[in-house]
Amino acid sequence: MAKLYFYYSSMNAGKSTSLLQSSYNYKERGMRTLVLAPQFDDRFGTGKVTSRIGIETSATTFATATDLFELISASNEAEDLHCVLIDEAQFLTRDQVFQLTEVTDHLKIPVLAYGLRTDFQGEPFEGSKYLLAWADTLKELKAICHCGTKATMVLRLDAEGNPVTEGSQVEIGGNDRYISMCRKHFKEGFFG
Repeated sequence: MAKLYFYYSSMNAGKSTSLLQSSYNYKERGMRTLVLAPQFDDRFGTGKVTSRIGIETSATTFATATDLFELISASNEAEDLHCVLIDEAQFLTRDQVFQLTEVTDHLKIPVLAYGLRTDFQGEPFEGSKYLLAWADTLKELKAICHCGTKATMVLRLDAEGNPVTEGSQVEIGGNDRYISMCRKHFKEGFFG
């Protein structure tokens, strides 16, 4: 039975690295994967999944209006797919998460989605919310706070390194804009 997996964490836990390793494992066995990434995430170039340790692969991009069931169905019809892997899955919409359940239930293709659980304000992303609710299997990847405990939250920083408490939920950035923290240090930074 194909399943929908959600691998979640704060930043810097190795989500993209894990995705790339999973895709490589399928390909090494002669199987075909489809790697998907949000169209607006252009930190390392559009249509790429890149890990902080320097490995990357090309990806098919999607927008919030993209019907993922149709996109995956078309790719599967062209050549059998063995796995679909999604980077930055927190940016999926509710409808897209539903479409992924249709992929696993009707096309019988496993889907591995990797993403953040919460935003810089401690609020769930739409995609993460529905993946946490509808995925068959949930797996937490661990990141570490500066204090050495497990990091579960992400704090957004301004240009001077001060915590940001307001703004758009989606703002693309890396270590220059975000820092992973345990809940205690997140609360100290966010609520001051």
